[in-house]
Order: sequence, then C-alpha cells, then structure tokens
Amino acid sequence: MTTTTYRTTWPATTGRPPSEDEIVRLHGWWRAANYLSVGQIYLMDNPLLRTPLDREHVKPRLLGHWGTTPGLTFLYAHMNRAIRQRDLNALYITGPGHGGPGLVAASYLEHTYSETYPAVTEDEAGMRRLFTQFSFPGGIPSHVAPETPGSIHEGGELGYSLSHAYGAVFDNPDLLAFTVVGDGEAETGPLATSWHSNKFLNPLTDGVVLPVLHLNGYKIANPTVLARIGDEELESLLRGYGHDPLFFTGGFEGEDPLAAHRRFAGVLDEALDRIAQIKTDAADAAAAGREVERPTWPMIVFRTPKGWTGPKEIDGQQTEGSWRSHQVPLSSARDTDEHLEVLDRWLRSYAPEELFDDDGALREEFASTAPSDARRMSANPVTNGGTLLKALRLPDFREYGVEVSRPGASTSEATRVLGGWLRDVVAANPHSFRIFGPDETASNRLQPVYEATDKQWNAQFVPQDREEHLGRAGRVMEVLSEHQCQGWLEGYLLTGRHGLFNSYEAFIHIVDSMVNQHAKWLKVTNEIEWRAPLASLNYLLSSHVWRQDHNGFSHQDPGFIDHMVNKKAEIVRVYLPPDANTLLSTYDHCLRSRQYVNVVVAGKQPNPDWLSMDEAIAHCTRGLGIWEWAGTETPGEEPQVVLACAGDIPTIEVLAAAKILRTRIPDLRVRVVNVVDLMRLQHDSEHPHGLSEEEFDGIFGQDVPVVFAYHGYPWLIHRLSYRHDRRSRIHVRGYKEEGTTTTPFDMLMRNDTDRFHLVMDVIDRVEGLGTRFAGLRQEMADERIHARAFAYQHGADPSAIASWQWDDNADQAEADAGTVAADTGGDNG
Repeated sequence: MTTTTYRTTWPATTGRPPSEDEIVRLHGWWRAANYLSVGQIYLMDNPLLRTPLDREHVKPRLLGHWGTTPGLTFLYAHMNRAIRQRDLNALYITGPGHGGPGLVAASYLEHTYSETYPAVTEDEAGMRRLFTQFSFPGGIPSHVAPETPGSIHEGGELGYSLSHAYGAVFDNPDLLAFTVVGDGEAETGPLATSWHSNKFLNPLTDGVVLPVLHLNGYKIANPTVLARIGDEELESLLRGYGHDPLFFTGGFEGEDPLAAHRRFAGVLDEALDRIAQIKTDAADAAAAGREVERPTWPMIVFRTPKGWTGPKEIDGQQTEGSWRSHQVPLSSARDTDEHLEVLDRWLRSYAPEELFDDDGALREEFASTAPSDARRMSANPVTNGGTLLKALRLPDFREYGVEVSRPGASTSEATRVLGGWLRDVVAANPHSFRIFGPDETASNRLQPVYEATDKQWNAQFVPQDREEHLGRAGRVMEVLSEHQCQGWLEGYLLTGRHGLFNSYEAFIHIVDSMVNQHAKWLKVTNEIEWRAPLASLNYLLSSHVWRQDHNGFSHQDPGFIDHMVNKKAEIVRVYLPPDANTLLSTYDHCLRSRQYVNVVVAGKQPNPDWLSMDEAIAHCTRGLGIWEWAGTETPGEEPQVVLACAGDIPTIEVLAAAKILRTRIPDLRVRVVNVVDLMRLQHDSEHPHGLSEEEFDGIFGQDVPVVFAYHGYPWLIHRLSYRHDRRSRIHVRGYKEEGTTTTPFDMLMRNDTDRFHLVMDVIDRVEGLGTRFAGLRQEMADERIHARAFAYQHGADPSAIASWQWDDNADQAEADAGTVAADTGGDNG
C-alpha cells in the first residue's frame, strides 16, 4: 500500500483590518467593475459617457444578467485584497454563471483580459470593444464561458460549482477555490449533495474550498428557498453539512457601502484565519505522526439585495431586491426616453470620470488593489489547466495482457485485467491521477487498484474500515452520486490532471446534461488559441445491458452512447473492445489522449479471449477489422454475407452464428467483421475516424447483405453508416427496449440478438438460401423456443449456450449446430 504524505506550504500570514484608504480604493474598484458590467449589457458606444447618452449608443438586443453580478464583483474585490495581503494561490468559481459581465469586468480591470485579447485595449476604444462584444453576434457569451480568462466553470447549467471546486483542489494542497454558490443553484440536487464533498477532502494533501452562499433572494421569477428559511434554520442546515457558517448581510436600507466593505472584510478575514489554522494543525499532526482528521471548514453566508446598486424602481415597480433585476431591468432603454434616462442615471451613479483616466484606463489608485502576475485569479495558471498538464507515466500495457493460444480457448474478466494495469498507473502517478465512481469500483472488477491505494474518506472511521480500503488520502473517489463523481473529475481535469469515471452503463445517463456542458467546453476551447489542451474525460461503462439480467429492466439501458454521438465529431470517441487485450490497448490510448470524451464499454463477466496482444493492438489501431479465422471466405471472391459485431456479447453471438453457418451451410462465404471504434462506421467527411467509401466497401462489400449485431440501440448503426449504406443492405440487431429479470441468453432472445436469430437473418437475406435452408431456419426458431423453455424451467441457460466456446475442431462444430433441445442441465456462467 502506498500513501501520499507531504507538508503543505499554506501561507501563515494572518489578516489585518483594511485601512480607510484601502476601503476607499477597494470600493472604487467595485464601482468600476459594476460600471463595466452594466456597460457590457447595454452599450455599444459612448463607453465613458463623455457625451450625452443617446439611443444609438444602446445595443438593439439587450441580453445578459444583472441581478447576481454586483454581489459577484463585491466578493471578487475582497478576495483580491486578501490575496495581496496573504499571498494566496486562489481561483474564483462562480456558480451563478449568469454573472458573466462581472467576471469579464474583473479580468479586464486586472489587465488579464487585454493580455489575453490584445485588441481589447485598456482605453476608450478597448472599452467600447469590450462592451460591444458582450452577448453580441461574433462576440462572447453572457456566461462565464471558456472565453473568460480565469474560468473553469461556465455555470450555464446550475448545480456544479462546488463539485468542480473540490475537483480542482484535490492534490492541489496550496490552492484555495473561492466558490460562490447562487441561492437558486442551491436548490438543485447536485449542489445539495456536493456540500458533502468536505468529507472527502484531506486538509494536508488537498487544497481548500471556501464556499460563499450568495443569498440575493430571487431566481428568474420566484423567491429562493434558502433565502426564506431564516438564519437559525439555515445555520443548522449548513452545520449539519459539516461547515461553520459566518453570516454577512449588507446593502439594505441605504447602508453606507463603505461600512459594508469594512464589515465584510472582517468576515472574510475570520474565515481565512480559520483556514490557515486548519492547515497548520493538519501539518503539525502529520509531522507528529497523528492522523489528520476532518475539520469543520468555514463558509460564508452572503446576503445582499438582488441587483444591488441598480435602479431601485422601474416603471413604479421595485427592481433592486426583486426578481425584476435578474436579467435586463431596462429592456426598453433603446426604445423609450424614460428607460434611457434611467440607464443614464444608473451608469453615472458609479462616477466613471473618477474611476478612469483621460485615456479610459482604470486609475492606478484603484488598479493597485488587485494582485499581480499569477496571483490574479483571472491569470492563475490552474484555470488554464492544460498549461500545467504533464503526461502520465504509463506502464507498458502489453505486459498485463492475457495469453491467447487460439481464439476463444480461454476466458478473462476484462475489467479485472484492466484493474491490474490501473493499479500500477495509480502507483506511478500518485499526485495526478484519480479514479472516480459511484460505489462501483469493486463491482466493476477494478479492485486490483486497492493494492496500490485506498478510497479517500475523511468522515468518521470505524475499525473495519481499514479492511475495506478506506483511507485519508486515497486515489479512488467513491460517493453514491454520479453528479459528484462527474463534477469532481471535471474539476480535476480542468486544472491539469488525469482520471477516469467508472459506472454502471444504465446509470451514467444521470450525468447526460453535465457531459453536454463539458463537451461544449472542449469544443469551444479547441477554437481558443490560448486555452491549452486538457486530458480527456474517460468513461469506463461496465455492468452493461447484456449482463444486467439479474437486476432487471431498470438496469438495462445502453443509450449513453446515442447521447454522446450527438456531440461534435472532433470531441467524441466511442470504443467497444471485445476482450481483455483490446480493452487494455484501448484504455492506454484513452489515457494518453487530449481534448476528447472517451466512452469505453466493456463487460466484467468472464468472456472469451479472442486476440493475442499483438493482434489486439493492430485491431484497435485499425478500429475495426476482418476476423479471417472466424469466417468462411474464399480468397479472391466476394463474401456472400457479412456478419458484423460491436460489443463483447454481440461478438460472442456473431461468432456462434458463424460457427453454425460454417457447419450447416459450409459452402456459404461468410465474412466476420468486428468493430472496436464505433466512429469508424461514419463517413470520413463526418468524423476524423470515419471510413472512405472505398474503405467501407472493401470491408463490408458493395452489394453484400450485412447482418450487424450491436451492443446498443440498433438505429444508431444505421445513423452512423447511412452515407455508406446507399442500398439499405445493413440489417442491425441490438437492444430494443425488451428486458426483464431473466437469464443472459433470454435477454438476447428478447431483443432478437441471439445466435439463432442471426442465422435466421442470414438465411432471410442471402439470395437463394430461403428455400434451400427453410428447414435450418425452422430449426433455429425451435432452438429459441427450447432455450426459453429451459430457462423458465431451470432458472438458467442451457449448458450448450452458457458454456459455449469457439473451437476449431469438428466435433465441437457439430455440437454447436444445435443441442439445446437435448440439454438437461446447465448454469448461466
């Protein structure tokens, strides 16, 4: 067992109250950030209001969100003060991603924006460009998008700020993730669960998340729950989550903003002092050989009016402190003199002439409140994780392969074989690789990794936990929430590390929307030169549809693949390795790759080993291939039928069907094709891995019927290959939403993907076979009847099926021809 122990270098500097001069300058920076935020939403000209505001200065389409923005900029200003005073290494994660203009403004005031985008200069012309581009055609989105320096979290979909923050600080012991949780976001299931992430944080080996629950009271059109339950009840809730909340309320009833700044500075300093003490205590405990236990982490409850510093009323209706400030409070600023006048007063209330010099740059007395260089939250290298990314040290996967003397002569649990390799990947990369999963790492047969690491756990321990591989600083992260596993892994990848997510296939759908957002992030960053490539998001989906017969219909769903192929072709890769050696080769490739979402589906049950390691590498490199040893082709002649397969169980059924055809119709020219890389089926004009027409026809023939057994929903194969399948000759069998608690083979029969039905499909589709082999077709139909009857009587599949093996000797071939009816016993393997 290896352990991770090293002493953090958390800054020991404690806080001191800001001077009056510091408060004034901090307030000026906040005013400037708010001014720039409002300007981005409304203006396309006259950025410094040096002439009277005119309708033509206002954008024709007003888009964006104001309500949360002033709270975000207030918090940003105060974190800047703390970073300068304490030399903190921090990033800023904003759950309310609609506050995009505030974070763009902050990075502009810190000079990072102009460094990143030189055309957006720090003068009047640059400010005009900054304003015009926001939520404008050809410009930037309204969220804290990939285009925003310092962002790892867009926040377009709510609920993931804390899980991303914790993922960012794992193995980053000196990093502080200052994380603003919107009170609307706090109503989502993923966010509510993510408060428990503190039970997985090691104060010695990991960094710190400082959550700020931003209670501004309203969502789009309704009040928020946590803003309406009272401080005592809210404090009980947050303490129950394991936090020590500090409360701040400011901006109400005409409070002097300078007073609000003074009070909040004290709250933030108290939180940061507590964090520094926790880190010191953890380091002292480790140095003394004591166990580093979970502390009670501080957090801040930050209650301010929604739309703070904006118009109090518009058209006689309350705006500040109301849902009406959520988006664009003055939607008719270009169309009516009344709204234009209110906008003019609002913008001038920030006194831009005091904040910006004659050229339009922020005056030095205010600019100096921000940190410099990499201490700027908008320029922290961790927020552009690809710049920190180092390749994994990967052991040679060839050394972990299984010996294959001949196809199908032995069996292996493919994921267990992979687990042996992953064990050594973990050992070789103790600070940059983690495995995430919802309580299923052992269930998915990856438990060899526990020879090298524990599961990280910082909640209460009981004596037997050590035997269950729980530890304070493990590399395996398990919590029964797919959302948290996904969010943690995304945060880990976005900050320059590597990992994988293993899950039951049916329930990975829970993160459909999250992976949407990550895939979009990758697609956009491919188009942003300054964003460096990240390690790929790697899935390992096991306990899949064809081996969930015992758990029943609820556990039978292979549709995540369908969901993923909707994403951009440059991002998505889907792999269906048929055995242990191809799984090893596939996953080595995945862990080396960048900027992809890799979906790998592989079973955990004992299945045949088909290919030697050298054959597996060649097969995976091609992505698909003809298995000549399995077919009955005549050299120099086109096959009469192609039996194709993708997925470990469909591969078994196709080979079993090919064996029957070899025995019963020996003169039939059958070609067997196995597909590992599903994207190879596309046209090369649609996907980088796609086949040209000539390549496709060379493998699948030109006028030859193709009977395709596929792991998932059959229509996906039609969709992927439609440009190649000009004559509609591909006939696909796969999962068609027929399932229950039954035997493995009955599951296949329910979906017409079994070997007997595949033989029937060949007879039906190869010209001339229908009449000549009507008797064989009937026999195959009878075999299905007998197999189901046997399963219903004995509760297991016939041994001729459950124990079937590929074997080149003739006696076995005869046995394959049909022995189910005579079978009197067996098991389901």
